Amino acid sequence: MSNTRKLWTMLSLLLITSFSVLLWMGSEIYRAKPPIPLAFQSESGEVLYSAEDIQAGKEVWQSIGGMQLGSIWGHGAYVAPDWSADWLHREALALLEIWAQREHSLSHAELSVGDRATLEDRLRREMRRNSYDAARNLVLLSPDRIAAARVVAAHYTRLFGSDPAFSELRENYAMKEDTIPDASRRAALAAFIHWAAWAAVTERPGQAISYTSNWPSDPLVGNTPTSGLFLWTVFSVLFLIAGIGAMVWYHAAHGAETDPTPPSTDPLAAIVATPSMRATAKYFWVVAALFIVQIALGAFTAHYQVEGQELYGYALADVLPYSLTRSWHTQLGVLWIATAWLGTGLFIAPAIGGAEPRFQRLGVNFLFVCLLIIVVGAFTGQWFAVMQKMDLGATNFWFGHQGWEYVDIGRFWQAFLWVGLILWLVLMGRALWPAMRRRDDTRSIVTLLFLSTVAIGLFYGAGLLWGQHTHISMVEYWRWWVVHLWVEGFFEVFATAVIAFLFVKLGLVRGASATAGVLFATVIFLTGGVLGTAHHWYFAGTPTSVIAIGASFSALEVVPLALIGFEAWHTYQKSAATPWMARYRWPILFFVAVAFWNLVGAGLFGFLINPPLALYYMQGLNLTPLHGHTALFGVYGMLGIGLMLFSLRLMKPELSWDGALLGRGFWALNIGLLGMALLCLLPMGVLQVSAAIDHGYWYARSAEFMQKPIIEALVWLRVPGDVIFSVGALCIAWFVARLWIGPRTRELPAIEAKASA
Repeated sequence: MSNTRKLWTMLSLLLITSFSVLLWMGSEIYRAKPPIPLAFQSESGEVLYSAEDIQAGKEVWQSIGGMQLGSIWGHGAYVAPDWSADWLHREALALLEIWAQREHSLSHAELSVGDRATLEDRLRREMRRNSYDAARNLVLLSPDRIAAARVVAAHYTRLFGSDPAFSELRENYAMKEDTIPDASRRAALAAFIHWAAWAAVTERPGQAISYTSNWPSDPLVGNTPTSGLFLWTVFSVLFLIAGIGAMVWYHAAHGAETDPTPPSTDPLAAIVATPSMRATAKYFWVVAALFIVQIALGAFTAHYQVEGQELYGYALADVLPYSLTRSWHTQLGVLWIATAWLGTGLFIAPAIGGAEPRFQRLGVNFLFVCLLIIVVGAFTGQWFAVMQKMDLGATNFWFGHQGWEYVDIGRFWQAFLWVGLILWLVLMGRALWPAMRRRDDTRSIVTLLFLSTVAIGLFYGAGLLWGQHTHISMVEYWRWWVVHLWVEGFFEVFATAVIAFLFVKLGLVRGASATAGVLFATVIFLTGGVLGTAHHWYFAGTPTSVIAIGASFSALEVVPLALIGFEAWHTYQKSAATPWMARYRWPILFFVAVAFWNLVGAGLFGFLINPPLALYYMQGLNLTPLHGHTALFGVYGMLGIGLMLFSLRLMKPELSWDGALLGRGFWALNIGLLGMALLCLLPMGVLQVSAAIDHGYWYARSAEFMQKPIIEALVWLRVPGDVIFSVGALCIAWFVARLWIGPRTRELPAIEAKASA
């Protein structure tokens, strides 16, 4: 008990300290965010854009999908350009062209090397100079700079419209024709992108670094890595080595505990599914259905890289444009995984508590109906928004498309989902309460499980802390509370606690050691996980202190993953200790897969892009979805499937499982994901990084580069992995369906054990 108390104390102090620092960083981001002036204008009073134009443009950008169509400051989709980088480079070229024509009567490309160098040096001084007048809240631009901005604005207004001269470029960018039919909306969008580009190159007052820490890379305008990026990259590697060393030392010092002798019969066989537990079946049906739909949308989205507006000749973009299919694809990934975890929690809670609370089944059914309404309502609103059939402003914000990747749904649906999570928390709490009152060796695990449900229910509310007009830097701050802390943090604690409890009840580990292990794993994970959130904010208009904190603690996120593979394999070996464990072979194998992808997807590919210098060049390139796919599905998706299978095994103990079907599903999912990563995303990302280093970030995201034959070939190389992966998903979905459609009763245990050998 003494060790348990120490770990609880460590966890409490860790959370208090970490969140205090996290909130302090939020205050610093608010203080240091790039200003939005009353106007960009000349000294003579010629107004280029007003604050109202910028805000209106931001709302237009959000309505068409926001981060789901290209990106801003590196966050968003990968097919279209990063608009802030694209505008910045185009404005620089336009300004050089104005000077060259006026002063030399030649184009910039025709100038001598010396004349070009002179103008480019002048360009860097002109564009990096901070001309923000804080007293008047104005940004004063030279007439030439205003003229250059208007040249670029004309490009954007034609691109987002229906100008036939831009049809090929729209197709390369996977944009539908007439993306924004209203000319005034197109003009406003240009104002917002101009402001984002201005912040990316303008130096902070008194510093030789832009508001976005010199991101994106563009040597033409003087955007190159800062010394801080090099320094904290080195320190992040040192922190990683030190952390792994400390973890190895801890395990060596404490040694391995002798495993208990497994019982002769299945301890969980005595569990009888209550009405509320049986009611969770529909959650798992939805999990299987949403998984299939997500994969189909992912196929459409990936195909847009080859045919930007069509699907094998069919004009798909007229009905389901890229920004919409990607919105639904990313959101469905989170939704079906979260539904699997929520369903598992609702199923296992009465079993843990030992009793069925009153009206629990009603609550489970009511929550299910709410989730269906949210999905249908939110996705319908997004379609109307992206198709520009919805008013801007409050209507789009509340019911349409918010434009923020992973938290795109309208605010009404977002708040509705939060209320649903609070209901889930109440249902979980009342079912777990009897177990938390019992003084046995699982009490701490159950308490941690309950606290993780509290965190899951409450922390999604961070997505409600920005408003319609909130500065983009502050939106990024709160958005990653949801995407990183909620998804990658507290859901992981929840899953760890559930798995530990199940293994204790199966007799594979002792309660005391499982309790200590879960608490220690939680402490280690959250040590890097909470403050590691900062690596998402490096270049989001944040102060340089964010880079130091993010680099240091992001490295520590990888530490617990270094030994997790050993633990998983050890667990799998224990599962063969007794014949009846064959019943749980496949759920446990999915947990082993989680460990593998934790190490590869979250650990290896995550650390590949997390150090500041690496992310400076890699943010928003295809190495980002490499990490995203292998971590989100490889870790959380596999975990969701494993938890679902565990629940289904206990829900229908009398049925025989089709091990061959599950085996095909398991291996197809893993092989397909590996193929997708190694044949497409990894080599494409490496080529993009090379282009960004050699020429600048704008080039790595440009149509010129992305339409190269080698890139198109790599896109097609994604097909084998995607097909194999899809087969695996269909196998899992069909397996779930067969438990209700023509199920088979259980075979003799000996036969089952032989089949699983």
